[in-house]
Amino acid sequence: MSRLIIQLQALAADHFASEDGGPYKAKLLEGLSETEVAALAALVPTQTLPDEIKQLLLFAKGFEFEGLEEVRFDAFGEFGLSGLFPHCIELASDGFGNYWVLDISESGEWGAVFFICHDPQVIIRQSDNLLEFIWHVQEFGEFGAKSRIDQVHEELTTKIWQQRKTRSGLAEVATINSSGDIVLQKFASGLPFNFLVADLRKSSSTLGLALDRMTFMPDKVRKHPTEPIWGFEAPKQKHSWFNKLLNR
Repeated sequence: MSRLIIQLQALAADHFASEDGGPYKAKLLEGLSETEVAALAALVPTQTLPDEIKQLLLFAKGFEFEGLEEVRFDAFGEFGLSGLFPHCIELASDGFGNYWVLDISESGEWGAVFFICHDPQVIIRQSDNLLEFIWHVQEFGEFGAKSRIDQVHEELTTKIWQQRKTRSGLAEVATINSSGDIVLQKFASGLPFNFLVADLRKSSSTLGLALDRMTFMPDKVRKHPTEPIWGFEAPKQKHSWFNKLLNR
């Protein structure tokens, strides 16, 4: 049995208390059929799914949890900002226009989970992978304001937004070319000189960045094929980039 299923079973077996003190439990959603799993696999870049993801989807396609809308493991291609995440799973929403998205690389790896907040407009690395995200949801149910999800949702978004005027989390291409980071250097070498680079890898000290002046048209943003690294054209004026999500 995969670690993902074990963690999901632990979540489903746990007991939680709502804000008004009432008890609740996570409710698992019925798993996909073999045919549905194959159809999902056909959509991802490599047209195949990691074995543990296949097992998870056959076991449960997601779950219901208080404080979040349905958490789904099969919602591929539903997130509106394809320039930011060309291949991803829209895992969940809080019902207020904020999303948790799992990045899928062009090599087929199911990678980190990111929190996309629309007010303020920031992106934050929430969890290193799906396993950790499921644990973070369980932790959220158990510890509320002390949980990683609540801290990202309530505290880090404001902190990162307040740093936006200094372009915190963004580096100029010229600076990266002398950084000594081979992955970043190779990526930056293919970008126009007026682009800025955001590195949200696990090894990066950057937790997130403000997106209020970014635009995600194909010629304005580039994403690394296998890493959570982006190149953005240096912003010149404010863009209402979340209208696409809010009006869908």
